[in-house]
Amino acid sequence: MLLVTGGAGFIGSNLVAGLNEAGRADIAVSDSLGSDGKWRNLGSRQVADIMPPAEVTRWLDGRKLDAVVHLGANSSTTATDADAVIESNFRFSLRLLDWCAAHRTPFIYASSAATYGDGSFGFSDECSLAALKRLKPMNLYGWSKHLFDLVVLDRAARADKTLPPQWAGLKFFNVYGPNEYHKGEMMSLVAKRFDEAKAGKPARLFKSHRPGIGDGEQKRDFIYVDDAVAVVRWLIDTPTVSGLFNVGTGKARSFRDLITAMFAALGRDPAIEYIDMPTPIRDSYQYFTQAETENLRRAGYNADFTALEDAVRHYVTHYLDRPDRYR
Repeated sequence: MLLVTGGAGFIGSNLVAGLNEAGRADIAVSDSLGSDGKWRNLGSRQVADIMPPAEVTRWLDGRKLDAVVHLGANSSTTATDADAVIESNFRFSLRLLDWCAAHRTPFIYASSAATYGDGSFGFSDECSLAALKRLKPMNLYGWSKHLFDLVVLDRAARADKTLPPQWAGLKFFNVYGPNEYHKGEMMSLVAKRFDEAKAGKPARLFKSHRPGIGDGEQKRDFIYVDDAVAVVRWLIDTPTVSGLFNVGTGKARSFRDLITAMFAALGRDPAIEYIDMPTPIRDSYQYFTQAETENLRRAGYNADFTALEDAVRHYVTHYLDRPDRYR
């Protein structure tokens, strides 16, 4: 049996879908379903159990698992309650890490590209404590993930018995795709702007407030959720691999490219309106991210990543432009 925390969330529910499609249903999901329809992410899936995060520790008592895939987190980059974020993203992760170490269970967890901050120190996936200590996250979410990465890499450097037989941290870059609809303002721009584009309205993008960068030319490493899930599944199937890995395509593309691809999938010329970036986020806004994936490739992962235009077309035609948008 596998435990997937955050299993009703965006990446988690797509992982459950992929496992189901591969014939696996012995999956326990931990998540907070709430009352906003998040359950629909699992509406066509088969799982063995579902529990809220507060019950995970008790549920684990006496269990033997094939692996724990820890994707659950408070992922809001604008969160301000530091105590709540540290409890959910750091201390809960520590408890799972310690359980997996004690029970010799593989542990795969979600880190984030937010740990890289403004990118001043690059986006290298060098798996070393020294490289990690150079990073300066720009928001509370990124800092909470960075703290946990530091703990894991410190334990690895000491080569003691406080790590599981397999441990893998995944620094997800800008993941987009079906089942992200519950994320509100944290959804990808494709999901946020699709309905207005479909209705014939222009899609809004931020103006640039940095010299030398055009409006809409802020760049991200956009990765389709199917590709992100493929990396997780490869790690589940390859328990000899441990490390801290970037999960991105290795190719930055602009928000203008992203929205242009969405309009192309609708068979329309792009219509884009540029708006001022809100003042509170201007100083902490990332203008460029691009994953270096050498560590992942050295570990043996050799699958290709879907081109942005192909992935956006798939997202639009198979999900966003259909009555049922869920996977």
